[in-house]
Amino acid sequence: MRRFDEMIEYVRNFTIYGTIMDLGDVLEILIIALLVYYVLVWMKATRAWTLLKGIIVICVFLLIASLFKMNTILWMAQNVLGIAVTALVVILQPELRRALEELGRKNILSSIIPDSVKREEGFSEETIREIVKACMEMGKVRTGALIVIEKNVSLENYERTGIDIDGLVTNQLLINIFEKNTPLHDGAVIIRGNRIVSATCYLPLSDNLALSKELGTRHRAGVGISEATDSVTVIVSEETGKVSVAYEGELNRNLDAETLRTVLMQNMKMDTEENKPKRKGRNKAKDVEKITE
Repeated sequence: MRRFDEMIEYVRNFTIYGTIMDLGDVLEILIIALLVYYVLVWMKATRAWTLLKGIIVICVFLLIASLFKMNTILWMAQNVLGIAVTALVVILQPELRRALEELGRKNILSSIIPDSVKREEGFSEETIREIVKACMEMGKVRTGALIVIEKNVSLENYERTGIDIDGLVTNQLLINIFEKNTPLHDGAVIIRGNRIVSATCYLPLSDNLALSKELGTRHRAGVGISEATDSVTVIVSEETGKVSVAYEGELNRNLDAETLRTVLMQNMKMDTEENKPKRKGRNKAKDVEKITE
């Protein structure tokens, strides 16, 4: 109740604060606002955004605990706070390192522009059609493929492990990249917008014990990157030629061309009325195996 009264008193005296503020105070506020905006933009493109949502939930819970005077919970939170800050630094160490590297390499003004805007430009139905066509063609001849489509969370850390391509997404280019016994066929391809940005990239393997034992490294890598980021991964099995899609730790297997197109449209948030499945009743559940964590 005391804190609420202090907030009311602050609002009442706000006009007084306005008269004693000088140009330096205004400049300081603008700098802090710019820094907060830059941090939020950076977090939006990393795993930190998901962690921020969790932190907000915890803060709301602690606020409720404070209002209801839950002293034991507040005492525990105060003692854990120091450890929690250190744990966050350890968890976000790769992202923090990349952010500092980018701050040193790039112009500050260009760095505050959200990368997600640039990534979303160019990704279209035509790109999906090229991916679907390439996967179906590679599936017929049992050519293994691993295609990762970037969404909001940046894949630059994984992109650096591969070879730069920067080519327009076409089915011919994808087929040539994954052709057996070629220098680029091993590893994953990363797609940003309508362009293939890198090939032969290394991805983290999933440790999900629910995954079928018949799945190999390619499928585990596809599920692993979908667990670590919000990307959509298309996998073509070299043994069976069947096509699968991994998204949010879930693997949809044995997809035909139309189902693959529909899944990609939905997962990339491009679905419209005409793109939604028109089948009613029983679907192809027997052809799709869903594996969750």
